[in-house]
Amino acid sequence: MLRSNFTPDHMSEFVQYLVKKYQNDGERLPSLAELSQELGLGVATLREQLEVARALGFVEVKPRVGIRPLPYSFSPAVHQSLTYALMLDPKYFQSFSDVRNTIEAAYWRQAVSRLGPEDHQALQELVDRAMDKLHSPQVQIPHREHRELHLSIYKRLENPFVLGLLEAYWDMYEAFGLAIYNDYAYLEKVWHYHKDMVDAICRGDIPAGYQALVDHMNLLSERSLHPSRQKFE
Repeated sequence: MLRSNFTPDHMSEFVQYLVKKYQNDGERLPSLAELSQELGLGVATLREQLEVARALGFVEVKPRVGIRPLPYSFSPAVHQSLTYALMLDPKYFQSFSDVRNTIEAAYWRQAVSRLGPEDHQALQELVDRAMDKLHSPQVQIPHREHRELHLSIYKRLENPFVLGLLEAYWDMYEAFGLAIYNDYAYLEKVWHYHKDMVDAICRGDIPAGYQALVDHMNLLSERSLHPSRQKFE
């Protein structure tokens, strides 16, 4: 990977070291004691910088494994900030939901045009699995299929910022309580639109799929949301 010479003044010594020294994800870093000597930092200061890097998803820290850099993902940073925002005011979720809707609509054509036959089949299987849950004697909410279907449509985009925002949306969707919504008529509508979206993708009808996506997004405004601050505390 080509590395930039761009180094902002506010970047910690540990993150600068991580960018400059480690080209391969998963390569084990030296111990804290060794890093402390190499960087000329106290262990306490280094531990603080390491924790920030871990929270942002730059590294993982495991017992008996040590410190390893991770592939870049925008999701952890968004997740941290969004969680804080929702703790301040749950109404921020609607604002972020609007951002997510705009992103999915804007990238629809680019995303679905990159999907191949195997992706189409996987999407059809998700719809079938969700329908089986909805029509079983004991109705189950196909939340996992809902999340996976939307993320699968956009997974071929080579844009970690789009994917990070979408992943963070679904994390907060669960925290916000939307994953346990149990209005059967609403769920039927949702998966009717999902089926229309996937059918259109599979036959290469991008405009029809886009319209089904937009109609599906409009359903969210029909739901009465009364989130409690307790959900984020």
